[in-house]
Amino acid sequence: MTNMSTPPVPASVTLPQAGPLLTRTGWGAFIVALLVVCAVAPLLNLFVPAGSAFHLSDYMVGLLGKIMCYAICALAMDLIWGYTGILSLGHGLFFALGGYVMGMYLMRQIGTDGNYKSELPDFMVFLDWKELPWHWALSDSFIATLLLIVLVPGIVAFVFGYFAFRSRIKGVYFSIITQALTFAALLLFFRNETGLGGNNGFTDFKRILGMPIATQGMRMTLFVITGLVLLGFFLWARWLVGSKFGRVLQAVRDAESRVMFCGYNPLPYKLTIWTISAVMCGIAGALYVPQVGIINPGEMSTAASIEIAVWAAVGGRATLVGPIIGAFIVNGAKSWLTVTFPEFWLYFLGALFIAVTLWMPQGVVGLVKKIRGAKA
Repeated sequence: MTNMSTPPVPASVTLPQAGPLLTRTGWGAFIVALLVVCAVAPLLNLFVPAGSAFHLSDYMVGLLGKIMCYAICALAMDLIWGYTGILSLGHGLFFALGGYVMGMYLMRQIGTDGNYKSELPDFMVFLDWKELPWHWALSDSFIATLLLIVLVPGIVAFVFGYFAFRSRIKGVYFSIITQALTFAALLLFFRNETGLGGNNGFTDFKRILGMPIATQGMRMTLFVITGLVLLGFFLWARWLVGSKFGRVLQAVRDAESRVMFCGYNPLPYKLTIWTISAVMCGIAGALYVPQVGIINPGEMSTAASIEIAVWAAVGGRATLVGPIIGAFIVNGAKSWLTVTFPEFWLYFLGALFIAVTLWMPQGVVGLVKKIRGAKA
């Protein structure tokens, strides 16, 4: 009788444990950023006299608030490009959609204080509109506006992403069709028939939640809210990329075919992070509009969408903090150069991008890590 040997029991596989959300140094930097946003900046703007060297001007509050909105977009870009390998050149569309939803609410808040003393926005009176279009139905409700800020860019991204990812469009082809989508939306929003202000868009906002919008206190309130949203998204993104979901995203980025052979369907993962990224941009756009005071189709131009990718590249992809730094560096340099060298600032920015491509392929964060490694 033949002895049948018992097959060996496979050794259990121990998956690597997820690291801490932030290191001790990271938590220290996060707390410092939180204090700057919630305490230091309001103190320097509201309580330090304007003549003091430590006073934070209203202009700087508006500029920093605007850049923080851009930083949210850069963070959203890092989730899909840095961690999933999906390069979008159309995220300006989602930014603008969120901005337009907020702009519609702010236009309704004007009431009869417009030039024509009508309940309709001034541009509608000028174009001889008799009533609000159907898509303005919920624009007088702040709660509905908050929901639509999430739903409108989210639904557009979900529908577009579903058909694109199901067709397995990726790489440069995906980048091209995202740019085509944005350009098509740009042409649509330029038309007066849409009831969205045409090429002028929305401006001359007066109130938000019944309170004056052009006051120092409201500007600082919007600044603090924007900073908290940015910091909250950063922590949430750190948790997401460290989770099992985030590991699958990185596997899709590195070897999508192998992920499929392992039994995973990349479609729901790519579609989920794509939609989340779009919603983040929509929220950034909604925070941007009341601080800047205008929204028009220019915010969804192809150049604006490309800039979002540039911020992520300059700061360093797949680092989360890098794109935030990149947004501050590029937009801070842009603001300074347009004042100091108005005729040459484009050349300076072009040189910056070339330098990053040639000597800092991992961005500013990658360069810092390289220098630290060399010293060690």
